[in-house]
Amino acid sequence: MRRPSRWLRGLVVLASTAVFAPLAVVACGDDDKSAPNTPGGDGGVPADALVDSTTRYVVPDAACEIVIDQYPLLASPHVEKSVEIAYNSNPPSSGPHDQKWAAFQEFTDPVPRRNYVHDLEHGAVAFLYRCDLPGAGDCNAITELFRSTVSSQPNDPICANETKRVRTVITPDPLLDFPIAASAWGWTYRARCIDPASLADFVRDHYGKGPEVLCAPGVDHF
Repeated sequence: MRRPSRWLRGLVVLASTAVFAPLAVVACGDDDKSAPNTPGGDGGVPADALVDSTTRYVVPDAACEIVIDQYPLLASPHVEKSVEIAYNSNPPSSGPHDQKWAAFQEFTDPVPRRNYVHDLEHGAVAFLYRCDLPGAGDCNAITELFRSTVSSQPNDPICANETKRVRTVITPDPLLDFPIAASAWGWTYRARCIDPASLADFVRDHYGKGPEVLCAPGVDHF
């Protein structure tokens, strides 16, 4: 039996009292790629678009606030760049996205949310940071945390014939409300300090869980 995550043991789970209507998820192979034009620009999250997470884990005994949330899955069609998108979580964890996904690599300039959400659909984990927030600390230390977390991941078998070893993206995200974050399909990780163990647990539990299993090369310019 797999060992439970460190942050899951002895943890209080808070169930949201909100009621959510089920939403269909449109995969890349589906024909219908249309979506309504919704407010929010490139993944900005207006207050009226945010929802309570359906499940929240608070990492116990951490040196700072670290929370892991599960969110209702949004419909996820391809949309044109002219279509504005509003996601239901920050960082986004599902929803409409660009037809092109980001290459599985590290970026120094922000990857648009509409692109890295497509990576999440392919089962990737996006490692995200914003260094201008109060208390963010050393930005180099954050990126080193992400690099070491990625390097510690075992080779992804579906990436065996591709140029990248694992399905991960590292990028700054100027829309974050926490300095350190990660996102996987339906789940987010947010932290105010570096905590390698909880981040590794998040990746282990949520890597490769997108509705599409794909490791084909993405794009490195947007």
